[in-house]
Amino acid sequence: MKVVTTQRFKIIYSLYEHQYLGYLFEAYVVQLNHKNELTYQHQSLSSQNVEDFAIGLNSLDFELVKLTEAIQQDAIFKKFNTKKLTAVEFFLKIFDSEKGDKLAQEAILTYIEKKRAEILALLKTKILFVMGNDGNPIWQRLEVVQEKARVYFHFVRNEDNTHYFPNIKCAGEKVDFQYKNAKIICDEPACLLLKNKLYHFEKNVDGKKIRPFLQKNFIAIPRNLEETYYRKFIAPLIASFDVFAKGFDIKTTAFNPQPVLIITELLSPKTGLSLFQSNDSKNEPEESKIAFDLFFQYGDDSFRFDSFAQGANVSVEKQEESWIFYKIKRDLKIEKDTILVLKERNLDLRHGRTTSLKSDAFTWIQANTTFLIENGFILKQEIGQSEKKYFLGYSSIDISVEEGYDWFDIQAKVRFGEFEIPFLKLRNLVLSLKKEFTLPNGEIAVIPKEWFIKYSELFAFSQQSIDNDGFILKKHHISLIQNLDSDGYISAVISRKLENLRNFEEIENYPLPVGFLGILRPYQKAGYDWMRFLADYRLGGCLADDMGLGKTIQTLALLQAQKELGITEPSLLIMPTSLVYNWQKEAEKFTPNLKIFVYSGSSRDKNIDLFANYDLILTSYGIARIDIEELNIFRFNYVILDESQAIKNPISNTAKAVMRLNSAHRLVLTGTPLENSTMDLWSQMTFINPGLLGSQSFFKSEFQTPIEKKADEEKRNRLYALVKPFMLRRHKSQVAKELPEKVESIHYCDMSEEQANQYEEAKSYFRNAILEHIEIAGMAKSQLILLQGLTKLRQLANHPKMTQNDYEHGSGKFDEVLEKLEAVLEGGQKVLIFSQFVKHLAIFKQYLDEKNIDYAYLDGSTSDRQKQVNSFQEDEKIQIFLISMKAGGTGLNLTAAEYVFLLDPWWNPAIEAQAIDRAHRIGQQKTVFTYKFITKDTVEEKILALQKNKQKLFSELITTEENFVKTLTQNDILNLLI
Repeated sequence: MKVVTTQRFKIIYSLYEHQYLGYLFEAYVVQLNHKNELTYQHQSLSSQNVEDFAIGLNSLDFELVKLTEAIQQDAIFKKFNTKKLTAVEFFLKIFDSEKGDKLAQEAILTYIEKKRAEILALLKTKILFVMGNDGNPIWQRLEVVQEKARVYFHFVRNEDNTHYFPNIKCAGEKVDFQYKNAKIICDEPACLLLKNKLYHFEKNVDGKKIRPFLQKNFIAIPRNLEETYYRKFIAPLIASFDVFAKGFDIKTTAFNPQPVLIITELLSPKTGLSLFQSNDSKNEPEESKIAFDLFFQYGDDSFRFDSFAQGANVSVEKQEESWIFYKIKRDLKIEKDTILVLKERNLDLRHGRTTSLKSDAFTWIQANTTFLIENGFILKQEIGQSEKKYFLGYSSIDISVEEGYDWFDIQAKVRFGEFEIPFLKLRNLVLSLKKEFTLPNGEIAVIPKEWFIKYSELFAFSQQSIDNDGFILKKHHISLIQNLDSDGYISAVISRKLENLRNFEEIENYPLPVGFLGILRPYQKAGYDWMRFLADYRLGGCLADDMGLGKTIQTLALLQAQKELGITEPSLLIMPTSLVYNWQKEAEKFTPNLKIFVYSGSSRDKNIDLFANYDLILTSYGIARIDIEELNIFRFNYVILDESQAIKNPISNTAKAVMRLNSAHRLVLTGTPLENSTMDLWSQMTFINPGLLGSQSFFKSEFQTPIEKKADEEKRNRLYALVKPFMLRRHKSQVAKELPEKVESIHYCDMSEEQANQYEEAKSYFRNAILEHIEIAGMAKSQLILLQGLTKLRQLANHPKMTQNDYEHGSGKFDEVLEKLEAVLEGGQKVLIFSQFVKHLAIFKQYLDEKNIDYAYLDGSTSDRQKQVNSFQEDEKIQIFLISMKAGGTGLNLTAAEYVFLLDPWWNPAIEAQAIDRAHRIGQQKTVFTYKFITKDTVEEKILALQKNKQKLFSELITTEENFVKTLTQNDILNLLI
């Protein structure tokens, strides 16, 4: 009969006995009458209908419904019937008394026993009944006795045997359970059904120890089985329960337990060597393992901790014809609390034992020695098969650092117990990765692992002092000292001024030199101050600002300041050949008082004594490499490397050469300090501050491999901390507020050798032809040939391939543009590349196609102009837009671009400005950097001069090449063609 959910009902649980499965429980919902009494209207609860009665259930009921359903006959049949038998066949086959499947039977009953124990634990507050034979779930109400019963085991030793029987008490009253039709409902833990009461027991008594006495007064153990029975049965029983004996003695003692940690070096069962230890005596042994075992000392006895330990340990002694049981009570709460305390201190013992690598084990011991002593622990080593006796006391290392003139003085004391070890010995051990050494008393001291982690760099970078027993560390390792000091690993005395190197913002404000004609933006002034600060402390630096942020002007301000400080030694500035002229021009503009000497060319005078007459020597990497034997003799004030990624490969001849140069200061300039590998960084940092990152092999093992192969974040952070004080890197986004809306730069390019030859040949031809035509026909009728000649020269200045398809040599400008383009692409920015020559764009187009680099393109023949614009603006993969000046100079909105490259100068600067404004217009949120590429010693350079002379005319009248040509005088033409 269904229960109506809209009327009152009650959840009850009913106990019944199954033919095969033993005692089971089932959940029922029973309808209540108007007096709130249970009626015979009921139905079984299962996962199928439990939600219908959710209003009357709590969380325990939901759990009980799930558990009781799991032990019903149908559930057992579905779970264990692997051979697709019928229900009858299944139970007969499994539980047949003679031919049954005993293994399957045991598995089923073990499963049910576990579920039954879970159910009984939850039923203590529920309404419980015994089911009637007719299936009535509320046949007999059961009382779950809330107070747990206690079992007392009795042994009476007689002449012939020993009688054994239990007594049960609950709430101070004896429970008369024998011959009363009592039933053990569950064995583990025991649950006794007596009359209409259900008893649970203290100490989780096993029901098997009570069941034999349900219909028996006692069990008799014959004298011939006495010894075995006493040792294997009675002793464990005495350890766990209350036992009363007659005929033998039980002596009980109690002690305060003292924890004992025993360490043992584990040995390989095959070789007898420490586990993981090499049997090659020539090699440093591989790291072995140490076992920690926790015991508790109770008087003269000690017991291993075990999660399942009993409340006492019992030993048995036979004295002639009598027996004595010695019972030592264990304080399991103290033992478990000790385990928890050790776990909090990172020693996680499972059943009283754990193992760890030797270095980790002794690091833990060193860190916790004081704690162990203060908390009464005994720490000792079990020698076993290992003959090594380890030092288990407290060890310490105290390091103090004081700032000297050009270095830090290091003093250190290393102690292992009563022994003080020389710092030099420990340093050498750490550097050779040896973890053990022998103390004067023969014990083996193990260097804590954390010392290798904390001090390895200090050990690696320090050098023994020649004046005393201490050590010195170069000042460029300031960050190493600062970090160890701030973490409390050393005590350091450092001047406040040097401390400021940690915080760039606190570096003092240096005055700009009087002879510097430029204006430094705030971030550039900060860079200048930083370089001046490094110079004061004789430290090298890497100025690694983004392309376009003015590394050149900051460096020139520094060099001018050095001159005004009265320093007479010249500085050497090394760069790619293509940049020599740019530096010369910039120096003439901003620091005209600096005397510049360009040391380059195949016909250069190698008399380096001439350098003394100048302030700044400009040369290229190639010349520096070739002339290193001459250059390394001269003492420079500064050696500066521009585009210093040129020495990123430390084994290259160029890198080896510049490392040999002699100077008071070193500086490198680069927009890409790290291009391919962290070794790029090592090479440049080693140039500016030799030894900063250790040897190449040390750097590879300590930083490069962990960072690049294992993505080790900690190593990455440590490397960053070492180089941070000496690398100033500002991205455009960081200094955006200090930048003007447009930053324009002129980049001078050298021609390649073949390109220069062709240019000179064409220039000579057109100069003669044009001047002859002017003399015969006059200026007005010579404009066409003049325009043709100038156009041809401009094309050759760009790339000779524009005038002859079969040209197979290089172009200086083309190479320079590609180099700048690569830097832009690596930075993830976008660039507009303008040229008035479609043929010029075609050369770049061919290159990009060959390299599979995406780009947008626009010239006069492009039909899908807006599609090209949208692609560039919206597609992150397209970073390059090739644009014809005439087709794209106006009417386009290209605010996605941050860079504009002008490949060739336009006669009218206003037209160039219009091109730049394709990127720099309303909607642009970033500073636009413009690079105008000018080929040195060509008509392009002359055009720049004409633009300045005719600025007003350009801005008012000139709009086309034809109009420009009309404005030229014969003197202008001569200047263009000389």
